[in-house]
Amino acid sequence: MKASYTAGPDIHVLPSALPIPGLGDQPVNAFLVRSDQPFLVDTGMPVDREGFLDSLWSLIDPEELRWIVVTHDDRDHTGALARILETAPGARVLTNAISLTRISEEFDIPQDRVVTANPGSRVKLGDRELSFHRPPTFDSPGTLAVFDHSDGTLYSSDSFGTVVEEITHDFADLSEAEFFEGFDVLNRAIAPWTALVDEEKFLRPVRALAALRPARLLSAHGPTVREDAVPRLFEAIARIPSLPAWLPGADLDLEAALDAHASPTD
Repeated sequence: MKASYTAGPDIHVLPSALPIPGLGDQPVNAFLVRSDQPFLVDTGMPVDREGFLDSLWSLIDPEELRWIVVTHDDRDHTGALARILETAPGARVLTNAISLTRISEEFDIPQDRVVTANPGSRVKLGDRELSFHRPPTFDSPGTLAVFDHSDGTLYSSDSFGTVVEEITHDFADLSEAEFFEGFDVLNRAIAPWTALVDEEKFLRPVRALAALRPARLLSAHGPTVREDAVPRLFEAIARIPSLPAWLPGADLDLEAALDAHASPTD
């Protein structure tokens, strides 16, 4: 875990990183929103569980947390979920039914602590209204992107993420060439099916999300992207199906990368 920081008013980022040998670091973010009914978007990686919980409970009392929005069931989004449910008795899970089914393979979530949502759903959480959308790229069929209509924040799950040499808080602090190089890798790596899709159909969710005109884009795997920079990411994601499929064996000598990672040069 890394130190938490703010991405906007009442939005706290709980960041970590997953090293990708030969490529750099993949950011792994969860987000705590302090509001009338405070909610958490995703719950970090299992390897970070204790540090994640320490960071989370330093920002909010467990008794105050009301919602845990799980964008999908992958381990880097559900690592501390069971422990949070144990510690925060008033918190309920908000997720897609497919993700709930997959999570239930590991542990039970009482039915009275779950609300399910689909792309197209809208839910009011106190003074916030959230709508749920299918993001352009995803690696789990239950994946949801979440748009907060109160402040214009798009929580895009895996989509729009990147891999970089050094993680920063803000898109503006990165070399754009580095950001978009890692962007092209990650968004193809999590969704190799993009090389097979009808490009016009792929563009439908891209256009639908762009039409929301997000003031802020927060990917689980990227820095904070604000205002004028947001359309640049929609333009970049739109070209993903025109790129060849990315597979580690095709673009990366994994054995050499692992050796280099284990024995860094001076």
